[in-house]
Amino acid sequence: MKKITIAIDGFSSTGKSTIAKQLANALSYVYVDTGAMYRAITLFAIQSGFIGGKTFKKQALLKVLPSVQLRFVYNEALGYGEIFLNGVNVEKEIRTMEVSNKVSKIAAISEVRQLLVSQQKKMGKDKGIVMDGRDIGTVVFPDAELKIFMTASPEKRAMRRYKELLERGDDVNYDEVLKNVQDRDYIDSHREDSPLTQAEDAVAIDNSDMGLEEQFERVLSLANRIIEKA
Repeated sequence: MKKITIAIDGFSSTGKSTIAKQLANALSYVYVDTGAMYRAITLFAIQSGFIGGKTFKKQALLKVLPSVQLRFVYNEALGYGEIFLNGVNVEKEIRTMEVSNKVSKIAAISEVRQLLVSQQKKMGKDKGIVMDGRDIGTVVFPDAELKIFMTASPEKRAMRRYKELLERGDDVNYDEVLKNVQDRDYIDSHREDSPLTQAEDAVAIDNSDMGLEEQFERVLSLANRIIEKA
Protein backbone atom coordinates (compact mmCIF):
# COMPACT_ATOMS: atom_id res chain seq x y z
CA MET A 1 0.00 0.00 0.00
CA LYS A 2 1.35 3.41 -0.96
CA LYS A 3 2.43 5.63 1.92
CA ILE A 4 1.52 9.30 2.27
CA THR A 5 2.71 12.36 4.18
CA ILE A 6 0.47 13.68 6.94
CA ALA A 7 0.99 17.25 8.19
CA ILE A 8 -0.67 18.37 11.42
CA ASP A 9 -0.49 22.07 12.30
CA GLY A 10 -2.23 24.23 14.85
CA PHE A 11 -2.03 26.36 17.93
CA SER A 12 -0.25 25.33 21.13
CA SER A 13 -1.94 22.78 23.40
CA THR A 14 -4.47 21.65 20.80
CA GLY A 15 -3.38 18.04 21.14
CA LYS A 16 -1.40 17.95 17.89
CA SER A 17 1.21 15.61 19.32
CA THR A 18 -1.36 13.30 20.89
CA ILE A 19 -3.30 12.79 17.67
CA ALA A 20 -0.11 12.57 15.61
CA LYS A 21 1.29 9.81 17.84
CA GLN A 22 -1.99 7.87 17.69
CA LEU A 23 -2.16 8.21 13.93
CA ALA A 24 1.45 7.17 13.42
CA ASN A 25 0.99 4.08 15.60
CA ALA A 26 -2.24 3.10 13.83
CA LEU A 27 -0.65 3.41 10.39
CA SER A 28 2.85 2.19 11.38
CA TYR A 29 4.25 5.54 10.22
CA VAL A 30 7.16 7.55 11.59
CA TYR A 31 6.14 10.30 14.02
CA VAL A 32 8.08 13.58 14.29
CA ASP A 33 7.30 16.29 16.85
CA THR A 34 8.85 19.42 15.33
CA GLY A 35 7.83 21.44 18.36
CA ALA A 36 10.24 19.32 20.39
CA MET A 37 13.03 20.40 18.04
CA TYR A 38 12.33 24.09 18.61
CA ARG A 39 11.98 23.49 22.33
CA ALA A 40 15.33 21.69 22.40
CA ILE A 41 17.04 24.64 20.71
CA THR A 42 15.34 26.91 23.25
CA LEU A 43 16.56 24.75 26.13
CA PHE A 44 20.06 24.91 24.68
CA ALA A 45 19.84 28.70 24.49
CA ILE A 46 18.72 28.88 28.12
CA GLN A 47 21.41 26.51 29.36
CA SER A 48 24.05 28.43 27.39
CA GLY A 49 22.96 31.79 28.79
CA PHE A 50 21.85 33.12 25.39
CA ILE A 51 18.32 33.86 26.57
CA GLY A 52 16.91 34.56 30.01
CA GLY A 53 15.36 37.53 31.77
CA LYS A 54 16.21 40.52 29.59
CA THR A 55 19.12 38.69 27.98
CA PHE A 56 18.88 37.63 24.35
CA LYS A 57 22.21 36.95 22.66
CA LYS A 58 20.88 36.05 19.24
CA GLN A 59 24.17 36.31 17.37
CA ALA A 60 25.97 34.19 19.95
CA LEU A 61 23.32 31.50 19.51
CA LEU A 62 23.54 31.63 15.72
CA LYS A 63 27.32 31.26 15.88
CA VAL A 64 27.13 27.87 17.59
CA LEU A 65 23.80 26.72 16.13
CA PRO A 66 25.35 24.49 13.42
CA SER A 67 27.10 22.45 16.13
CA VAL A 68 23.90 21.68 18.05
CA GLN A 69 22.91 18.06 17.55
CA LEU A 70 19.27 16.99 17.65
CA ARG A 71 17.97 13.48 17.11
CA PHE A 72 14.94 11.39 17.96
CA VAL A 73 15.51 8.04 19.66
CA TYR A 74 12.59 5.62 19.56
CA ASN A 75 11.32 4.58 22.99
CA GLU A 76 9.57 1.24 22.58
CA ALA A 77 7.77 1.56 25.92
CA LEU A 78 6.28 4.92 24.93
CA GLY A 79 5.73 4.09 21.29
CA TYR A 80 7.40 7.21 19.90
CA GLY A 81 10.78 8.91 19.59
CA GLU A 82 12.15 11.13 22.36
CA ILE A 83 14.26 14.20 21.58
CA PHE A 84 17.97 14.13 22.42
CA LEU A 85 20.00 17.36 22.63
CA ASN A 86 23.73 16.84 22.12
CA GLY A 87 23.36 13.21 23.17
CA VAL A 88 21.17 13.84 26.23
CA ASN A 89 17.49 12.92 26.54
CA VAL A 90 15.72 16.24 27.25
CA GLU A 91 12.13 15.15 26.62
CA LYS A 92 11.07 16.21 30.13
CA GLU A 93 13.20 19.36 30.38
CA ILE A 94 11.77 20.89 27.19
CA ARG A 95 8.19 20.76 28.53
CA THR A 96 8.70 23.27 31.38
CA MET A 97 7.03 26.69 31.53
CA GLU A 98 10.46 28.32 31.29
CA VAL A 99 10.96 26.78 27.86
CA SER A 100 7.32 27.42 26.88
CA ASN A 101 7.72 31.11 27.69
CA LYS A 102 10.71 31.46 25.36
CA VAL A 103 10.21 28.95 22.55
CA SER A 104 8.15 31.22 20.29
CA LYS A 105 10.90 33.85 20.39
CA ILE A 106 13.53 31.29 19.40
CA ALA A 107 11.24 29.77 16.75
CA ALA A 108 10.79 33.20 15.16
CA ILE A 109 14.50 33.36 14.24
CA SER A 110 14.81 32.73 10.49
CA GLU A 111 18.15 30.93 10.78
CA VAL A 112 16.73 28.52 13.35
CA ARG A 113 13.70 27.79 11.18
CA GLN A 114 15.82 27.28 8.05
CA LEU A 115 18.06 24.77 9.82
CA LEU A 116 15.22 22.75 11.34
CA VAL A 117 12.97 22.86 8.26
CA SER A 118 15.87 21.44 6.23
CA GLN A 119 16.22 18.58 8.70
CA GLN A 120 12.46 17.98 8.74
CA LYS A 121 12.25 17.79 4.95
CA LYS A 122 14.97 15.11 4.96
CA MET A 123 13.07 13.11 7.59
CA GLY A 124 10.01 12.94 5.36
CA LYS A 125 11.60 12.32 1.97
CA ASP A 126 10.39 8.69 1.89
CA LYS A 127 6.84 9.52 3.08
CA GLY A 128 5.12 7.29 5.62
CA ILE A 129 5.41 10.09 8.17
CA VAL A 130 3.16 12.05 10.51
CA MET A 131 4.69 15.39 11.44
CA ASP A 132 3.17 18.04 13.66
CA GLY A 133 4.10 21.66 14.21
CA ARG A 134 3.26 25.18 13.10
CA ASP A 135 4.31 25.26 9.43
CA ILE A 136 4.28 21.64 8.29
CA GLY A 137 1.48 21.92 5.74
CA THR A 138 2.51 25.36 4.53
CA VAL A 139 6.33 25.20 4.46
CA VAL A 140 7.82 21.79 5.29
CA PHE A 141 5.42 19.61 3.28
CA PRO A 142 3.21 21.89 1.15
CA ASP A 143 2.43 18.85 -1.04
CA ALA A 144 1.36 16.60 1.85
CA GLU A 145 -1.54 14.37 0.87
CA LEU A 146 -3.33 15.07 4.17
CA LYS A 147 -3.16 18.33 6.09
CA ILE A 148 -4.90 18.85 9.42
CA PHE A 149 -5.21 22.18 11.24
CA MET A 150 -5.99 21.86 14.95
CA THR A 151 -7.62 24.60 16.98
CA ALA A 152 -9.52 25.13 20.24
CA SER A 153 -10.40 28.07 22.47
CA PRO A 154 -7.45 29.59 24.42
CA GLU A 155 -9.22 28.84 27.70
CA LYS A 156 -9.72 25.15 26.89
CA ARG A 157 -6.13 24.82 25.71
CA ALA A 158 -4.78 26.58 28.80
CA MET A 159 -6.75 24.28 31.10
CA ARG A 160 -5.40 21.20 29.32
CA ARG A 161 -1.85 22.49 29.61
CA TYR A 162 -2.38 23.51 33.24
CA LYS A 163 -3.59 20.03 34.21
CA GLU A 164 -0.72 18.42 32.30
CA LEU A 165 1.86 20.53 34.15
CA LEU A 166 0.25 19.84 37.53
CA GLU A 167 0.36 16.10 36.83
CA ARG A 168 4.08 16.48 36.12
CA GLY A 169 4.52 18.11 39.50
CA ASP A 170 5.24 21.62 38.18
CA ASP A 171 4.36 24.63 40.33
CA VAL A 172 2.13 26.70 38.01
CA ASN A 173 -1.11 28.63 38.10
CA TYR A 174 -3.86 28.75 35.48
CA ASP A 175 -3.57 32.47 34.73
CA GLU A 176 0.14 32.08 33.97
CA VAL A 177 -0.57 29.22 31.59
CA LEU A 178 -3.40 31.10 29.88
CA LYS A 179 -1.17 34.14 29.32
CA ASN A 180 1.52 31.89 27.88
CA VAL A 181 -0.99 30.33 25.46
CA GLN A 182 -2.25 33.75 24.34
CA ASP A 183 1.26 35.20 23.98
CA ARG A 184 2.45 32.21 21.94
CA ASP A 185 -0.63 32.43 19.71
CA TYR A 186 0.19 36.03 18.89
CA ILE A 187 3.92 35.50 18.31
CA ASP A 188 3.39 32.33 16.25
CA SER A 189 0.76 34.01 14.08
CA HIS A 190 2.61 37.30 13.55
CA ARG A 191 6.25 36.31 13.03
CA GLU A 192 7.76 37.31 9.69
CA ASP A 193 9.18 33.88 8.85
CA SER A 194 6.61 31.09 8.33
CA PRO A 195 3.80 32.43 10.53
CA LEU A 196 1.24 29.97 11.82
CA THR A 197 -1.59 29.87 9.31
CA GLN A 198 -4.01 27.29 8.02
CA ALA A 199 -3.10 25.84 4.62
CA GLU A 200 -5.85 26.37 2.06
CA ASP A 201 -6.29 22.63 1.58
CA ALA A 202 -6.10 21.69 5.26
CA VAL A 203 -9.00 20.13 7.15
CA ALA A 204 -9.77 22.28 10.20
CA ILE A 205 -10.65 20.49 13.44
CA ASP A 206 -11.86 22.48 16.45
CA ASN A 207 -11.56 20.09 19.38
CA SER A 208 -12.71 22.51 22.09
CA ASP A 209 -15.53 20.10 22.94
CA MET A 210 -14.31 16.95 21.23
CA GLY A 211 -13.11 13.83 23.02
CA LEU A 212 -9.81 12.14 22.17
CA GLU A 213 -11.47 9.03 20.73
CA GLU A 214 -13.84 11.02 18.51
CA GLN A 215 -10.96 13.16 17.30
CA PHE A 216 -8.77 10.15 16.54
CA GLU A 217 -11.49 8.27 14.66
CA ARG A 218 -12.22 11.31 12.51
CA VAL A 219 -8.59 11.89 11.55
CA LEU A 220 -7.87 8.18 10.99
CA SER A 221 -10.89 7.97 8.69
CA LEU A 222 -9.59 10.93 6.66
CA ALA A 223 -6.15 9.32 6.41
CA ASN A 224 -7.48 5.91 5.36
CA ARG A 225 -9.64 7.41 2.61
CA ILE A 226 -6.65 9.20 1.12
CA ILE A 227 -4.36 6.18 1.46
CA GLU A 228 -6.90 3.97 -0.36
CA LYS A 229 -6.93 6.41 -3.28
CA ALA A 230 -3.14 6.87 -3.38
